[in-house]
Amino acid sequence: MKKNVLITGAAKRIGASCVRMFHQQGCNVFLHYRSSKQEALQLSEELNHIRPGSVKIMQADLLNSDELSALAQQAESAWGTLDVLVNNASTFYPRSVATVTEQDWEIVLGSNLKAPFFLSQHLAGALAATHGCIINIIDVYAERGLMGYPVYSIGKAGLASMTKVLAKELGPDVRVNGVSPGAILWPEKDLTEQEKAEILQRVVLKRKGEAEDIAKAVCYLAKDAHYMTGQIITVDGGRSLFC
Repeated sequence: MKKNVLITGAAKRIGASCVRMFHQQGCNVFLHYRSSKQEALQLSEELNHIRPGSVKIMQADLLNSDELSALAQQAESAWGTLDVLVNNASTFYPRSVATVTEQDWEIVLGSNLKAPFFLSQHLAGALAATHGCIINIIDVYAERGLMGYPVYSIGKAGLASMTKVLAKELGPDVRVNGVSPGAILWPEKDLTEQEKAEILQRVVLKRKGEAEDIAKAVCYLAKDAHYMTGQIITVDGGRSLFC
């Protein structure tokens, strides 16, 4: 699979796993990051050592429309064409309904919904030219909401809806699908062992997944899912089977 791929929020965690998997399959990867400069540099240097010129990086605040536009332009021109956009960048932090501020709303919805929409808008023409695809990283909580994270849940629900709407709007030239992770990586804030155990009790497979599980689903949608659009693949070990 030789494709040119843009992945947002790609310096760490699921994003970095997607970078590695696409790269292993022969793709060129444009790696976006916001604040994780050191991780982005290390990952790009590692992969460019394997295949020189195959990974490019760029810092951008996706809440800034000028920087978002510049990212789209640079990603499109990096290798002359663009085949895949993976909207992975996300802001995740707790706020109760009573304490949510307008700034919280703008930051969390901005990264989880607004930025993916406008990046897709900017790159729709480039992706249509290659009959490419957009893959949105959603969340199982898009359907039922996560207590204490109302704005995040609303943003991911909007991203799920956007996936289906853009599939209609951009078809037949651009496919748009999503991957909805469950318990894959523990949040960067510490969880107690009891909290982790309680989460896993609601997972059919009784274990958390790995970032590679999401990356495999993303690569499948990019490489092999030629007759799929407007669909969301849930990768959650059976978590969504529980109420």
